Amino acid sequence: MTAPTRKQMHLAAHFPGVNNTTVWTDPRSKSQIDFSSFEHLARTAERGRFDFFFLAEGLRLREHNGRIHDLDVVGRPESLTVLSALAAVTDRLGLAATVNATFNEPYELARRLATLDHLSDGRAAWNVVTSSDAFTGENFRRGGYLDRADLPRVLGSARTGGTPYTRAAEFVATARELWDTWTPDGTPRPFRHQGRHFTIEGEFTVPRSPQGHPVVIQAGDSPEGREFAASAADVIFTRHGTLEAGRTFYADVKARLAKYGRQPDDLKIMPGVTFVLGDSDAEAQERAAEIRRQQISPQNAILALEQVWGRDLSSYDPDGPLPEIDPDPDSGLVQGRVRIGDPLAVAARWRALSEAKGLSIRQTVIETTGRQSFIGSPETVASELVESVSTDAADGFILVPHLTPGGLDDFVDRVVPLLQERGAFRSEYTGSTLRSHLGLADPVGKD
Repeated sequence: MTAPTRKQMHLAAHFPGVNNTTVWTDPRSKSQIDFSSFEHLARTAERGRFDFFFLAEGLRLREHNGRIHDLDVVGRPESLTVLSALAAVTDRLGLAATVNATFNEPYELARRLATLDHLSDGRAAWNVVTSSDAFTGENFRRGGYLDRADLPRVLGSARTGGTPYTRAAEFVATARELWDTWTPDGTPRPFRHQGRHFTIEGEFTVPRSPQGHPVVIQAGDSPEGREFAASAADVIFTRHGTLEAGRTFYADVKARLAKYGRQPDDLKIMPGVTFVLGDSDAEAQERAAEIRRQQISPQNAILALEQVWGRDLSSYDPDGPLPEIDPDPDSGLVQGRVRIGDPLAVAARWRALSEAKGLSIRQTVIETTGRQSFIGSPETVASELVESVSTDAADGFILVPHLTPGGLDDFVDRVVPLLQERGAFRSEYTGSTLRSHLGLADPVGKD
């Protein structure tokens, strides 16, 4: 009898910014601007036969207590420009840019994405994000012009007339209309779109690209975000801390697809994860603990605390106890960063943990904020990755290394070969487009 085929894993590489998931003070951490950094990580990902390379976006330098926050993904080149350059030094790797739908227009962004798809021979992807942040909007002519009801949360209903996520849904649909105006045989046709957010007409200047539609990625864990992904995305970029949480999320999102006439494989679920490798599990655990101490310095611990409390806590000792005062839920101390849930509820959880374990401020922040998802020897990490995919906790992973640009090297050299030996990951690319890597059908061109 023939052994059953193992479910294939998808892998992507995230180029980390300067934030609390990276160790930017490490001497091995290099420039966030030099093209050589982007090229190194992209070439490593392609050597590992990854599906795509992923760039985040920041549209304003965030502020903390009136000062520029030094842990930020902004302050580096614009993503689509970087990816266009990477298209010339890679052959098969998908190229995914995060581009904000709030501060762009469908015609221009559809044109830029179609151009990247042509330059890369069918490897372009768009991670759709939006913003209601008037602080970020000040950099743009409309200055935070969207009402929260128009943010991309839910597609809405006929009964309500459409609440949050309506603009993003219409933006994606409009871009797809534009990409479809050129027939497969190369004939352009005029377009006309009239909707709630966009009324445009004319002719799209870019012929149909190799993929037809660049791959659409959506990041979100909320019920509304899940619904938006089920209706409109090809990949959902998510996060969950346990295997069981991953399985629950996976089942929920996949179950939403049928109402949109879609099959389970039409949407790939790829959580963002970190990893730490060692020659043994014990060594990896030691390295992981040291990395967390580097990521959460005493200064960063106070900054993280202030993000929850919304108060100036610079006088507090990071090695001392948590503040007795309550958070300020209406604080404007932090600009351009999302506060972590309900401040009062988060503070209560942190206090309970601190009291139960006798933790200081810094220790509490280390314990409660982002941590490495997979820690162990290459064999252990490979086994855990395979288990997550084979038990439907994910379709694959977007790896976020803690070093730029060499943080992916060990994974590609030591873990990928084990995944290939186990039949869980490709040994060679079998197609040339990102859609083919992800096992997604090409959109049907209109005659």
